[in-house]
Amino acid sequence: MTYASSATALLLAAGRGTRFDPEGLQNKLLARLPDGTPVACAAAHALLTTLAHVTAVVRPGDEALAHALNETGCDVVFAAQAARGMGASLAAGVRATRDADGWIVALADMPWVAPATIEAIARRLDGGASIVAPIHGGRRGHPVGFGAMHGEALSLLDGDVGARALLATHDVTSIDVDDAGILADIDTHADLHRQRPS
Repeated sequence: MTYASSATALLLAAGRGTRFDPEGLQNKLLARLPDGTPVACAAAHALLTTLAHVTAVVRPGDEALAHALNETGCDVVFAAQAARGMGASLAAGVRATRDADGWIVALADMPWVAPATIEAIARRLDGGASIVAPIHGGRRGHPVGFGAMHGEALSLLDGDVGARALLATHDVTSIDVDDAGILADIDTHADLHRQRPS
């Protein structure tokens, strides 16, 4: 760990991934990348290079994913209302880490985010920025950092819109990054086998 941030990472891993497997038989977050690493664990590894505290939010009953993320080094929180959407999962993670100095919210189906991008977000957040988001090719991606002042608002989120309202109504510090991984997620089986985006 080259830079130790005081922020806590929240790895949102409670989605159903219905586009990946409409039958619901395979959890895409446990599907393996070409190097053998499960998707969610690769996303967690990137966070753990910069952030000492990474809390993964999973849906109730997803014991296999919870175990894999715990083995990777994450604390795990089960979001009782995960079926209500990403906002509910994010709120559960914030409530479980309410003493954090800030949060860097990442998505578990985005395994290619560069550690350097996470560090850049963390440094701005630790420096007092309210909300920090990476930009690549003119498009905003993930993860997104939120200062501690947003804790209450984040803890009250619900539904599937996540924190979009906060992003729309507060100053956002944008960081241009040379990292296409902030825009690349795993949606289909074919995505597992593509090269790391550059």
